[in-house]
Amino acid sequence: MTSSPAFPRVHIATDHAGMELSAHLVSHLTAKGYDVVDHGPKEYDALDDYPSFCINAALAVVADQQAGIHALGIVLGGSGNGEQIAANKVKGVRAALAWNHSTATLAREHNDANVVAVGGRQHTVEEATELIEAFLTEPFSNDERHVRRIGKIAAYETTGEVIE
Repeated sequence: MTSSPAFPRVHIATDHAGMELSAHLVSHLTAKGYDVVDHGPKEYDALDDYPSFCINAALAVVADQQAGIHALGIVLGGSGNGEQIAANKVKGVRAALAWNHSTATLAREHNDANVVAVGGRQHTVEEATELIEAFLTEPFSNDERHVRRIGKIAAYETTGEVIE
């Protein structure tokens, strides 16, 4: 299946603490019509190192977006903090930690976030699924002030210049 504006391609990655949630989301989102790409891990390892999984998912989101493919990402962990940090190291990624409905929707509406981080140990599977769905379905507002602010972040990321 290819992505469409209604159903973006979704790149997902986790650590050991988010594996149950990740498996649920892959199944749930695929059934809803999303093209889901699982960046791992493939098996449980309590000592796994999540950065590679999350960075690979983030790289795939950026590559798809640069190719004109509507794509978003999901990174999961116990808290979601480390996974968000790892994803945000990828140039072009704006990863946001969502912990309630408002933070999930505002990440897209105001920040045009392209990756969402959720803590698998912080929510029930049902709560986390609702956060993910809110993120995936919320459009960016394209409001001038938000476009301007995102542009300043991108300029710093590219040039190192802080624009007032």
